[in-house]
Amino acid sequence: MPPAETPDILLIRQTRPDVGGRLAERFRLHRLEEAPDRAAFLDAVGPRIRGLAVGAMSPIDAALFDRLPRLEIVASFGVGYDTIDAAEAHRRGIVVTHTPDVLSDEVADLAIGLLLATLRRIPQADRYLRAGRWHGGSFPLTTSLRERRVGILGLGRIGRAIARRLEGFDVTIAYHGRTPQADVPYAYHDSLLGLARAVDTLIVAAPGGPGTNGIVDAAVLAALGREGIVVNIARGSVIDEAALVDALRSGAIHGAGLDVFASEPHVPQALIDLDQTVLLPHVGSGSHYTRAAMGRLLTDNLFSWFDGKGPVTPVPETPWTGRR
Repeated sequence: MPPAETPDILLIRQTRPDVGGRLAERFRLHRLEEAPDRAAFLDAVGPRIRGLAVGAMSPIDAALFDRLPRLEIVASFGVGYDTIDAAEAHRRGIVVTHTPDVLSDEVADLAIGLLLATLRRIPQADRYLRAGRWHGGSFPLTTSLRERRVGILGLGRIGRAIARRLEGFDVTIAYHGRTPQADVPYAYHDSLLGLARAVDTLIVAAPGGPGTNGIVDAAVLAALGREGIVVNIARGSVIDEAALVDALRSGAIHGAGLDVFASEPHVPQALIDLDQTVLLPHVGSGSHYTRAAMGRLLTDNLFSWFDGKGPVTPVPETPWTGRR
């Protein structure tokens, strides 16, 4: 049993069993999901909680902060943290951490796989064979990655990893983000619409949140053209899903490969019914190797913090100043 001075940590939404196990060895761990009455549970333990361990996509806001008056740090499992009110955390002196870098390669790999699967209709060809239809004739010809112009929305860690992989396919690469980056060879467009007009393939790698909500809209999709392809491995909220359905149905674009959706795990039936979509259940970082690395980084952030060394990977909104 942890000694009396051991910090109390609240685990919100189980990530991996080894995460909970590692935390329980060091801290007094409380598991919100095991509480039959969450409100009563928070009333009982909330005043003692000094750290949060948060599963991906768990909403963390001012109302929860109010119930945790001693909270010092929120350690999130994932690179995206748009469900955490980091600005409010900063106002209250609470540090927020995430797990960047350790998942960039895995997500970038999946982005390329999803792009190829969408262009070459790999899942559709698999179903064609399994249904015995090959006996009746060859699978129809598909579009190609050859001579494509690829735009990346968001050239952060994951966006750069995607771009590096695309270089091996000898395609034209361009990008749009908040600011141009001097250390990359790719063409920069100062608007998303301008990028869409210059390319025929758009890979979404931008963070979620109010600033990017629905920015891939009908105008952007139309600008890609009838051979346009959209791949999203970022957040479902970045794409206007109704506009995407309309563009696919009308033939305004050619296809879409999506690993994320606006209201997960609910996926619009219209997207499921369309034959020119490849849909995945948010598995971008979903390998044993990468999820284990994410779990280690989450716990490392909490260990480092309570060892007095500060956070390992704080988010930009809550920069670490070296003072507690």
